[in-house]
Amino acid sequence: MSTESQPGSVPRIYNGDGDALMQKESHEMEGMDRLILIPDALPGKSPDPTQRVRIMWGQHLLEDLLAGRYRTLVCAVNSQDNSSGIIAQLATLLPTSQWDEQSITAHARDFAGGTGASAGGHDRVKVLKYDMDMVEVLAILRPTNRQHLTVQDLASAFRIVAEMIEHKPGRVPSASVSFLGARANRLMDQSGREPSFEAVLQTMYEAGYHGDVYPSPAMWQLPRVAMYPRYPFSPALEDLRRGGF
Repeated sequence: MSTESQPGSVPRIYNGDGDALMQKESHEMEGMDRLILIPDALPGKSPDPTQRVRIMWGQHLLEDLLAGRYRTLVCAVNSQDNSSGIIAQLATLLPTSQWDEQSITAHARDFAGGTGASAGGHDRVKVLKYDMDMVEVLAILRPTNRQHLTVQDLASAFRIVAEMIEHKPGRVPSASVSFLGARANRLMDQSGREPSFEAVLQTMYEAGYHGDVYPSPAMWQLPRVAMYPRYPFSPALEDLRRGGF
């Protein structure tokens, strides 16, 4: 017997009575981590050639990296302490990586300034390479004369990242953190506040990055905000900003 949906039928998500069990009233969802995903466009017969950044809502970055789904990770690194960063977590979990938190930080310190041949300007953002066998990490090192990354730092770094990926196809597919909600490597805008996720995506995209981006876990707790799964977002958002419907 065919299990394909007949024209006009309502698709089912779960086996058995799973669909009915998973239907929730608004009062039942209070306190639950949840997302509202809305499509920017339905698939058509002629694929849109526009390059886009996929936003990996609900996905787990470390699990996907360990499963071999990406060849490159873009994240941040600093020259003082990376014990709470994803780069140290990944180095610990990858069985063939020869990096650990101490060597990661020491490598960053060597590039952060000082007198060595690898030293550069104290006010210039750099992108460091960490070969962890399964995954190559392109780590954005913040300038030593600042306590946080700026949006301009991010733009400069992602121009470098985009060129590194373009010139070495083996770095595809790539994934990036959102740089939001960080502890040691905070991202700040000109007003001294953390920028919006849209501002981060725009910065990455305009710099030439078209890989995947993983939102911060805190974004899973915005149940009333509808999310798009790709960037650039649908033009409908701009229509709403102009007062349209």
